[in-house]
Amino acid sequence: MTTHGIVDRLLRPRVEEALSDTRIVVLQGARQVGKSTLAELIAQERRSLTVTLDDVDVRRFASDDPAGFVAQFPEGLLVIDEVQRVPGLIVALKAAVDRDKRPGRFLVTGSANLLDLTATHESLAGRAQPLALYSLSQAELEKQPASFVDHAFHGQRFSGHASDLTRADYLERACSGGYPEALNRPPGRRREEWYATYVTQIVNRDALDVSGLQRLADLPRLLRFIAARSGSGMVWSALASDAGIPRTTLDPYVRLLETLYLIHVLPAWTANLTSRDVKQPKVFLLDTGLAASLLGVTTDGLGPTVPNSPAGGLLEGLVVGELRRQLGWSSQRASLFHYREQRGAEVDIVIEAPDGRVVGIEVKAAATVQPKDLAGLAILRDKLGHRFVGGYVLHTGPTARMVADRVSAVPIGALWGR
Repeated sequence: MTTHGIVDRLLRPRVEEALSDTRIVVLQGARQVGKSTLAELIAQERRSLTVTLDDVDVRRFASDDPAGFVAQFPEGLLVIDEVQRVPGLIVALKAAVDRDKRPGRFLVTGSANLLDLTATHESLAGRAQPLALYSLSQAELEKQPASFVDHAFHGQRFSGHASDLTRADYLERACSGGYPEALNRPPGRRREEWYATYVTQIVNRDALDVSGLQRLADLPRLLRFIAARSGSGMVWSALASDAGIPRTTLDPYVRLLETLYLIHVLPAWTANLTSRDVKQPKVFLLDTGLAASLLGVTTDGLGPTVPNSPAGGLLEGLVVGELRRQLGWSSQRASLFHYREQRGAEVDIVIEAPDGRVVGIEVKAAATVQPKDLAGLAILRDKLGHRFVGGYVLHTGPTARMVADRVSAVPIGALWGR
């Protein structure tokens, strides 16, 4: 897949809405996902000034005189790009909006989750609206403002839905990922060189900006081992052993990768909130193109007869990533989990609304759905009763159909209207 020009970002209305009632709006996400482009498009429609802390002189001004820096454009919106490069600005921003509580004064972008950084969490609390921008979703690439999450929680079964996408098409999308610059390069060496440079940038710049950890050079290897475990329960001790990082020091590196928006952790779901953090989570790279690059795989090498193929994990990562992106603009608020029953039954993705309603999703690389594919969803349905809104077996075949009470088999493309 390729993309040329500017793609309409479906998060944009949420950013503009937040600027209407919040003093500081924080647009954050991994480097190169399009934060600066989106911020500039929004700034063009209002009286504004944009400054970037990637510029050495601008960064020096911000470091030497934080108060003066944030006061440089009091008559409109000040857009500060890559704010994590000068963490001291956060305190100055707090002081500025405490003196002048007008909404929409600052739009700041950051290649790290500022609320994960202890130095900024307290300063921003109650004053800022954080919004996460990820690499391009399939819905954005297709120019379809779709929200599978909203449809699912309204009980839509997708009966009669048909898709022309095949298993190979889905894997091509997974291997392509969603970084705009990567998509603008042809598959193969040119795109691989972009990914290699990208990972080096993350280690040498963004990780250094927000972390004092000593073994940052280990991050690419750690990412690679996480990518290889996509779709499987994460055993932290095994990951530490494979990556050559002592188990006692692994956690800060994993949190750093989360803070930099490179991975996301899917906690285990149980009906008992207090027990969720003691069960094995699943961990995915937020962009499947980066995962495929780190694993050195292409669509041609992911055929159904290839032994030990990572195809299933990549497709599950594609689905999880699309759902996480859609939660940014969906009307329905929800959280993502996975479920594994003690006797072994599993549900790949559990989407839980704040009121306790649940949608379950199984992801299959096959084009047909077998009775065994329904087992985990059936157990979850029977356990939850009326709280279970619906279950979906997402597959690579062409058509949707009901397969059990409140359970549908649906092409993966239904996630984004294909």
